[in-house]
Amino acid sequence: MKITDIQAVPISFPVPPEKSVRLGIGRSVKRDAVLVRVRTDEGLTGWGESHHGRCPGAIARLLDTTVRELVVGMDALDVAGVTARILKMQFASHGMGAAAALALSGLDLALWDIRSQVTGWPLFRQLGGAARPVKAYAGGISLGWQEPSQLAEEALGFVEQGYRALKLRVGDTPARDIARVRAVRAAVGDDVDILVDANTSYGIDDVRRVMPAYEEQNVGWLEEPFPAHDAQAYARAARLGRVPLAAGENHYTRYEFAPLVAAGDVGFIQPDLSKCGGVTEGMRIAALAASAKLSINPHTSATAINMATTIHYLCALDNPGYFEADVTALNPFRDDMMDKPPYVLDQDGMVRPYEGVGLGLEIDEKFLAAHPLIEGPCYV
Repeated sequence: MKITDIQAVPISFPVPPEKSVRLGIGRSVKRDAVLVRVRTDEGLTGWGESHHGRCPGAIARLLDTTVRELVVGMDALDVAGVTARILKMQFASHGMGAAAALALSGLDLALWDIRSQVTGWPLFRQLGGAARPVKAYAGGISLGWQEPSQLAEEALGFVEQGYRALKLRVGDTPARDIARVRAVRAAVGDDVDILVDANTSYGIDDVRRVMPAYEEQNVGWLEEPFPAHDAQAYARAARLGRVPLAAGENHYTRYEFAPLVAAGDVGFIQPDLSKCGGVTEGMRIAALAASAKLSINPHTSATAINMATTIHYLCALDNPGYFEADVTALNPFRDDMMDKPPYVLDQDGMVRPYEGVGLGLEIDEKFLAAHPLIEGPCYV
């Protein structure tokens, strides 16, 4: 079965001010995604999602030109061969590493979709897993820099929905961050896992100031206090307290995760299947983490494709951690793009994969046509 065409479908929607969330990387004003459609000579079509990298037009162009030229004519079922070709010809040289990984990710997800159609199996079975419950935390673009009392009220609402874990956005000032964490802990009690994400906005002194309070409030992890490339800062911060660090959302392919795991400074590994190279690289990254007795707690991207794929992926691992459930107030890419939601939370705070072919979801191409790319930044 040969790949005959690859087409990127960049999509956007504006976020109205009343639904906007402020966090360390700015205030959300729109959401972007780059879907990837792969066609074969046997009439099958697969869909994947590449993270937009805050430049969806550029990622789409890379897919429509260089990536397409590299893989059209290859065997659509040879996901390892396609990955190897992109890594050799685009990721490893000429300065396009991260962009190539984003493009490869969406292509790879689409190829796994095609493989599932050939077998008639759900993705988790393709990957050697089973339909099992996966614990979820309330995440996405939510629980931002509100006043402590408002944040506590929002957090309590998610606990009432069934979540037993939630993630707060920090990276403001240490004093305000600590006040928010304390307010949420007082509201939700001791049985809820509170995680925090600094969105790369902390310095070493900030970590030194917040760590005692985060320990006191039993915070489960401190996510991305620094940019992914600042390994020295992670090494220093890991010695400042007992709250584990988490990272991986902005690491690409097994080649960047290998030193992250080997360094031993990060306690939770967080690949995004729409960024790290897709399911194929994601399985390799999970094996690296498992060798160090670390769990996989994926970051999720914008649409139902990534979210549903992530649940199937976690069901195929022997070291699954949390699924990041997107509780963003407004996300039609989650709610309206497919024939049903990507997941349903039960009262025990768990999600499960669908058991139909592939992801068990059908895409609405009319929805895609109604949400063309909007130029401009997604955060201001």
